[in-house]
Amino acid sequence: MTGSAAVQGPLAPAPGAAPLPRMVLAQAGLEIRMLLRNGEQLLLTIVIPLVALAVLAGVEVMDLGSRAERVDFATPGVLALAVISTAFTSLAISTGFERRYGALKRLGASPLPRAGLLAAKTLAVLAIELLQGVLICGLALALGWSPQGSALAVLLLLLAGTATFSSLGLLMAGTLRAEATLAAANLVYLVFLVVGGIAVPLGRFPDGVRAVLELLPAAALAEGLRDVLRDGTGVPWAPLVVLLAWAVVASALTTATFRWE
Repeated sequence: MTGSAAVQGPLAPAPGAAPLPRMVLAQAGLEIRMLLRNGEQLLLTIVIPLVALAVLAGVEVMDLGSRAERVDFATPGVLALAVISTAFTSLAISTGFERRYGALKRLGASPLPRAGLLAAKTLAVLAIELLQGVLICGLALALGWSPQGSALAVLLLLLAGTATFSSLGLLMAGTLRAEATLAAANLVYLVFLVVGGIAVPLGRFPDGVRAVLELLPAAALAEGLRDVLRDGTGVPWAPLVVLLAWAVVASALTTATFRWE
């Protein structure tokens, strides 16, 4: 058998990049494994939302009514908190340090295009959010939660919230130093927890302040989910429009300012 004939069989080399979907899925799997192996990220994305739900539902820290009413108030807010923790805080911090260490620059020079890298990060965020949703809803049901409303409306809000907070996280990670991103992302997380309608009802704030807070993406997501899951309304268009407006603006700013190195 000649040398030229030997390379025609099934073991013949096939130089070139793998198909884009395969590369995106492989990178997404890597992103998920890296997050699940990181204790600090697990604390942020899994442990804190579950603890927040247990505390808000089980402890009468505010006059929210019976335990069932507290669960119905807390669960939508904690679902919003889970989206913020994964799509914003965790994504911003991890991407900021990848940029600092030059990982983004190296990945940007690989066969995986930069758009593919961002798609992989998005898939990883969605996968973690799915895990969070299963755990949070499971705990809420065990605590006596009785969800109402349309699953489609909930899905629309969660997707809009993910798009918004992912864009905000990448905007922060692509413009600030890693240490500044770490501090700012955690600070914004705490601010959203307090004034974003997650732990404290927006009705406890003065009317003028409440009108401003309702324009925050965290409040729009938490209150929109609460309208559907607690009150049984249809698609809450006002919160959805607020989220989409934030997503469009943040995406445009990220595209214009994101630095890979």
